[in-house]
Amino acid sequence: MISMDTQSTLKTQALAALSTVIDPELGVNIVDLGLIYDVAYDADLKLCTVTMTLTIMGCPLTGYLNDHIKSALMTVAGIDQVLINLVWEPAWSLDKMSRAAKMTLGLH
Repeated sequence: MISMDTQSTLKTQALAALSTVIDPELGVNIVDLGLIYDVAYDADLKLCTVTMTLTIMGCPLTGYLNDHIKSALMTVAGIDQVLINLVWEPAWSLDKMSRAAKMTLGLH
Protein backbone atom coordinates (compact mmCIF):
# COMPACT_ATOMS: atom_id res chain seq x y z
CA MET A 1 0.00 0.00 0.00
CA ILE A 2 1.30 3.44 -0.92
CA SER A 3 1.82 5.86 1.97
CA MET A 4 -0.02 9.18 2.17
CA ASP A 5 3.34 11.00 1.95
CA THR A 6 4.20 9.15 -1.25
CA GLN A 7 0.72 9.82 -2.65
CA SER A 8 1.05 13.53 -1.82
CA THR A 9 4.55 13.72 -3.31
CA LEU A 10 3.44 12.00 -6.49
CA LYS A 11 0.46 14.33 -6.83
CA THR A 12 2.77 17.33 -6.38
CA GLN A 13 5.13 15.95 -9.04
CA ALA A 14 2.24 15.24 -11.40
CA LEU A 15 0.89 18.78 -11.01
CA ALA A 16 4.38 20.17 -11.63
CA ALA A 17 4.59 18.09 -14.81
CA LEU A 18 1.11 19.22 -15.88
CA SER A 19 2.12 22.84 -15.37
CA THR A 20 4.53 22.41 -18.30
CA VAL A 21 1.58 21.80 -20.64
CA ILE A 22 0.75 25.13 -22.24
CA ASP A 23 -2.57 25.89 -23.90
CA PRO A 24 -1.30 27.08 -27.31
CA GLU A 25 -4.18 29.49 -27.85
CA LEU A 26 -3.87 31.24 -24.49
CA GLY A 27 -0.16 30.74 -23.74
CA VAL A 28 -0.90 29.71 -20.13
CA ASN A 29 -0.38 26.32 -18.54
CA ILE A 30 -3.39 24.09 -17.95
CA VAL A 31 -2.96 24.03 -14.16
CA ASP A 32 -3.06 27.82 -13.85
CA LEU A 33 -5.98 27.91 -16.28
CA GLY A 34 -7.89 25.80 -13.76
CA LEU A 35 -8.51 22.95 -16.18
CA ILE A 36 -7.16 20.28 -13.81
CA TYR A 37 -9.72 19.25 -11.19
CA ASP A 38 -7.97 16.24 -9.66
CA VAL A 39 -4.95 13.96 -9.96
CA ALA A 40 -5.14 10.46 -8.50
CA TYR A 41 -2.56 7.67 -8.44
CA ASP A 42 -3.00 3.91 -8.31
CA ALA A 43 0.34 2.47 -7.14
CA ASP A 44 -0.55 -1.10 -8.07
CA LEU A 45 -1.19 -0.14 -11.70
CA LYS A 46 1.27 2.78 -11.73
CA LEU A 47 -1.68 4.68 -13.18
CA CYS A 48 -2.20 8.42 -12.93
CA THR A 49 -5.79 9.53 -13.51
CA VAL A 50 -6.33 13.18 -14.35
CA THR A 51 -9.81 14.62 -13.98
CA MET A 52 -10.05 17.77 -16.03
CA THR A 53 -12.24 19.97 -18.15
CA LEU A 54 -11.77 22.25 -21.12
CA THR A 55 -12.72 25.88 -21.55
CA ILE A 56 -15.40 24.92 -24.09
CA MET A 57 -17.08 21.73 -25.32
CA GLY A 58 -15.76 20.69 -28.68
CA CYS A 59 -12.42 22.38 -28.06
CA PRO A 60 -10.27 21.74 -31.15
CA LEU A 61 -7.20 21.30 -28.92
CA THR A 62 -8.49 18.21 -27.09
CA GLY A 63 -6.16 15.78 -28.89
CA TYR A 64 -3.19 18.13 -28.60
CA LEU A 65 -3.73 18.59 -24.86
CA ASN A 66 -4.28 14.86 -24.25
CA ASP A 67 -1.02 14.00 -26.02
CA HIS A 68 0.95 16.64 -24.12
CA ILE A 69 -0.62 15.69 -20.77
CA LYS A 70 0.32 12.05 -21.28
CA SER A 71 3.85 12.96 -22.38
CA ALA A 72 4.37 15.25 -19.40
CA LEU A 73 3.08 12.73 -16.86
CA MET A 74 5.13 9.87 -18.29
CA THR A 75 8.26 11.80 -17.19
CA VAL A 76 7.26 11.36 -13.53
CA ALA A 77 8.93 8.37 -11.88
CA GLY A 78 6.35 5.76 -10.93
CA ILE A 79 3.81 6.65 -13.60
CA ASP A 80 3.54 4.07 -16.37
CA GLN A 81 -0.04 4.77 -17.49
CA VAL A 82 -2.20 7.88 -17.81
CA LEU A 83 -5.97 8.06 -17.94
CA ILE A 84 -7.68 11.35 -18.71
CA ASN A 85 -11.17 11.73 -17.31
CA LEU A 86 -12.77 14.65 -19.18
CA VAL A 87 -15.70 16.15 -17.29
CA TRP A 88 -18.04 19.08 -17.85
CA GLU A 89 -19.28 19.49 -14.27
CA PRO A 90 -18.44 21.69 -12.62
CA ALA A 91 -18.26 23.91 -15.66
CA TRP A 92 -15.04 25.81 -16.21
CA SER A 93 -15.13 29.56 -15.63
CA LEU A 94 -12.65 32.40 -15.29
CA ASP A 95 -12.93 31.99 -11.51
CA LYS A 96 -11.00 28.72 -11.76
CA MET A 97 -7.92 30.49 -13.13
CA SER A 98 -5.01 31.35 -10.87
CA ARG A 99 -4.19 34.98 -10.20
CA ALA A 100 -1.02 34.57 -12.29
CA ALA A 101 -3.03 33.31 -15.27
CA LYS A 102 -5.49 36.17 -14.99
CA MET A 103 -2.63 38.66 -14.89
CA THR A 104 -0.95 37.04 -17.89
CA LEU A 105 -4.18 37.35 -19.85
CA GLY A 106 -4.88 40.88 -18.64
CA LEU A 107 -7.96 39.85 -16.64
CA HIS A 108 -6.92 41.12 -13.21
